[in-house]
Amino acid sequence: MSNASFVITFILTGLPHTPALDTPFFGIFLGIYVLTVVGNLLILLVIWVDSHLHIPMYYFLTNLSFIDMWFSSVTVPKMLMTLLSPAGRAISFHSCMAQFYSFHFLGSTECFLYTVMSYDRYLAISYPLRYTSMMSGKVCALLAISTWLSGSLHSAVQTILTFRLPYCGPNEIQHYFCDGPPLLKLACADTSANEVVIFVSVGIVASSCFLLIVLSYVSIVCSILKIRTSEGRHRAFQTCASHCIVVLCFFVPCVFIYLRPGSRDAVDGFVAVFYTALTPLLNPVVYTLRNKEVKKALLKLKDKIACSPTDKH
Repeated sequence: MSNASFVITFILTGLPHTPALDTPFFGIFLGIYVLTVVGNLLILLVIWVDSHLHIPMYYFLTNLSFIDMWFSSVTVPKMLMTLLSPAGRAISFHSCMAQFYSFHFLGSTECFLYTVMSYDRYLAISYPLRYTSMMSGKVCALLAISTWLSGSLHSAVQTILTFRLPYCGPNEIQHYFCDGPPLLKLACADTSANEVVIFVSVGIVASSCFLLIVLSYVSIVCSILKIRTSEGRHRAFQTCASHCIVVLCFFVPCVFIYLRPGSRDAVDGFVAVFYTALTPLLNPVVYTLRNKEVKKALLKLKDKIACSPTDKH
């Protein structure tokens, strides 16, 4: 693949800003990254420790937290390096390819996972009596594995299509990480076929997943309205609201960047910041602040940690 390319190093130009903002931006994004990793690690720890959370909904949430932690790690550390010094902007051809693959692998896996999570909520609310048998541990594992395999396949197609092109001229990527639209602008060949295939494949995946999620929630709302008690309806709506918030925060930037005609480097870059840096942070915040069970588990974990030193004496 590299034999078709004369470029051995790309330069990530990052987001357009004055050099005076390098230090403030570095501090802000470092803080966001640390909070993202710690927040998602905390969710993984709480669900693992608390046996009450060993149910399908939280099994899928652990997958989401794991993805978000690495999704942010694929792009943000390199962006921090570009803010530290001009030398940090360089990225080798193969590192760029690895970053591209990892980004799309985790992103598309998350897309499939949101669909599975909506299906899980649909079964839990529409078929409460049969839910345990329908969403057994084996079914959960198969659904999770299928999301990872589908994400891997989808990303492999994107990566092969992008990096089989020759790159022999400019090497400055107008972005803060290696992504399809800015990379295709540097190719020394006609990229129209690639753009069509990428547009169609991303479009099919994103629109299909979003349509299935919408259909699931239409069915969920119909089922919730049949619940007799107002408390039951409120709990069901609250559980689904968290999922809806993170789904919108994930899909709207994705559609804006990949499924609209034309491209504006600066605008796409700022939208990508929300998509890659803020959304992975938003997930643990939404799922902890809006979820009573997770908040209870966090308090129990805090009490355990607080009491453990005294228990030794």
